[in-house]
Amino acid sequence: MGRTITDAAEAAQELRRRIDVAGSVVFFGGAGVSTASGIPDFRSPSGLYHQHFSSDYAPEELLSHHFYVAHTKEFFDFYRTMMCAPEARPNQAHLKLAQLEAEGKLTAVITQNIDGLHQAAGSKNVIELHGSTHRNRCQRCGALYSQEWVLATEGVPHCDRCGGVVKPDVVLYEEALDEGAIYAAVRAIASCDMLIIGGTSLVVYPAAGLVNEFRGNDLVICNKGTTPQDARADLVCDCDIAQAFAW
Repeated sequence: MGRTITDAAEAAQELRRRIDVAGSVVFFGGAGVSTASGIPDFRSPSGLYHQHFSSDYAPEELLSHHFYVAHTKEFFDFYRTMMCAPEARPNQAHLKLAQLEAEGKLTAVITQNIDGLHQAAGSKNVIELHGSTHRNRCQRCGALYSQEWVLATEGVPHCDRCGGVVKPDVVLYEEALDEGAIYAAVRAIASCDMLIIGGTSLVVYPAAGLVNEFRGNDLVICNKGTTPQDARADLVCDCDIAQAFAW
């Protein structure tokens, strides 16, 4: 295990130094990247899985494929209220990553988030492992609809063209990840010199297993709390990721 930093200002300084001397950099992020934008994560004490809802179902149940099929209206009630975040704006981490890509330093952002904030910040090469609330697809004809369109509907949204149910293009529990996204993530991680992992506990597979594809020389983990990969990392920043990118 390499160095561990708990002070955000010190972490920002060291992270900047390492990025400056790195060749190609890839960022792999999770829910913790967007908490500074007002979107709750999942597993922290204040996260989604520890909140109480009017529903009798746990969040994991509400976000499962079988629940979507059996209780479609209840699924969309939860989706509109808890999964869509139209007021959220990119934070310092999103903005800095977009800047690093524009400068030619960062080659890809791999995200487990579905909020679209990396694209809103200006990032171009974003690999979305779990999809996006900004894409909602008719299950009958394939027509695409925006998050805003879904939020403006009530109950189960139906396609304006054919009347089919419009399903969010997000990966629910019991559904497989998109193979194209997985392959793109593997290629990006396997070919970069520096991998920064941020805002993820690295406990959800298969996404967490992507770290094993890294062959570079500098592995940095920036997360509040420990991860199973900390012992392998060259640098561990146990602090808020938005603050760690505030430079």
